[in-house]
Amino acid sequence: MNKNVTIKSQKHAGDAGAMAASPSLHFPGLLTFEAAARHLNFARAAAELGVTPTAVSRTIKVLEAQLNVRLFNRTTRSVSLTEAGSSLNSKMAPALALIRDSLSEALQATDQPSGTVRVNSSYVAYRMLIEPYLEAFLAKFPLIHVEISLDNLLGDIVSGGFDIGIRMGKKVQNDMVAVQLGSRQKRILVAASDYFKDRKEPKNLDDLLNHDCIRQRYSVGGRWFEWKFDSEGQMVQVDVQGRLLFDEMRSVVDAAVQGHGIGYVFEEFARQELASGKLRQVLRQYNGMDDAFHLYYPHRKYMPGKLRSFVDFMLDAHKAKPMRPGHG
Repeated sequence: MNKNVTIKSQKHAGDAGAMAASPSLHFPGLLTFEAAARHLNFARAAAELGVTPTAVSRTIKVLEAQLNVRLFNRTTRSVSLTEAGSSLNSKMAPALALIRDSLSEALQATDQPSGTVRVNSSYVAYRMLIEPYLEAFLAKFPLIHVEISLDNLLGDIVSGGFDIGIRMGKKVQNDMVAVQLGSRQKRILVAASDYFKDRKEPKNLDDLLNHDCIRQRYSVGGRWFEWKFDSEGQMVQVDVQGRLLFDEMRSVVDAAVQGHGIGYVFEEFARQELASGKLRQVLRQYNGMDDAFHLYYPHRKYMPGKLRSFVDFMLDAHKAKPMRPGHG
């Protein structure tokens, strides 16, 4: 039989006559709300919880009735949080994450870590830094599940329900820990041979102004990647032009392979296309260096075993990775 819990304001918890009684809330209802808020999709939340979408919808309606406030805006095509729902989720999600981690630690009957590690990453970082080692990680830790969400939004991993994020640079909030994963990223200019059938290959950086350059934003509506190069000890920025603009580097690489222009991408990310001859490096004497990618996660006194295993494994894998030509 399920028990009810009552959530009361700490400020007035001892003063029964100061305010009306707080609503009695069903704890599973809060878990359902958190899953629905994280996925913004009742069907996915239902699959995670092992119930039907109808059951999720019904539970949310009961919770909204108990709180006397709408938590979600629902249409036939989308689900979004209301202002009240967003406020509740931002405060409740970290607490539920802590509860899950505590239970996971308490329920471990062996030294083998278990549970689900939820990872938020850009596609580029995932493909270069995580995907090559994922199979080995899963083989070593058979009780750990890995859930990966790919985007370029640089969102709040805690409110998003994630254990760990992967982003370029180490600037994070004060309550976060950032550890470097891999080396600094080298950017190079690439293009397909077909692109130069009717064009002269550039000989210097100024020549890029006469070419179709495939540009990229950091995220949807975000700022542009700047084409900056190390040139004889100086940093030179070229205000390139082009008709194609993407918010994902894999699309830049694909467009370059198709002969649509010159791309400015991570050397490591385009390694397969360079090795196969689909792309070739342009203006080899010029390149740019970006920061390294970092793993970041909330600072906790007791780090969950599943998270410690994931972080340590990935760090060790990259330390053992042999250096390739062109990487410093």
